[in-house]
Amino acid sequence: MKPSEIREKTIIELNEELVELKEELFKLRFQHATNQLENPLKLKRVKRDIARVRTILRERELQGIKE
Repeated sequence: MKPSEIREKTIIELNEELVELKEELFKLRFQHATNQLENPLKLKRVKRDIARVRTILRERELQGIKE
């Protein structure tokens, strides 16, 4: 997910996206632990997306944007 796509979303949508990404990360970690994960780079990609969403949320919090 690109940062420009994330910035277009509202705070509510970002929080929903964050929950979905955390669930996906949990599932991927479980698959990795049981050696069922086909593409280990997915873990890295999901972690990066979580960090991007959190960064955008924090930026908006500091700016005082309430959507």
